[in-house]
Amino acid sequence: MDEVVTNSQDLAKNVFQVHGIAANGNVLVRRQLRRGEVLKFFQSVPPR
Repeated sequence: MDEVVTNSQDLAKNVFQVHGIAANGNVLVRRQLRRGEVLKFFQSVPPR
């Protein structure tokens, strides 16, 4: 799997949009997360 080099979040009240992009521009992650899932998701993403 390619390494995520750009990570963006749309911070809302209850639902968050997360996008991870590779160096070549390919979308690797596009997820919608509830508030309770955000911390668990980012703990599972390897540090860059």
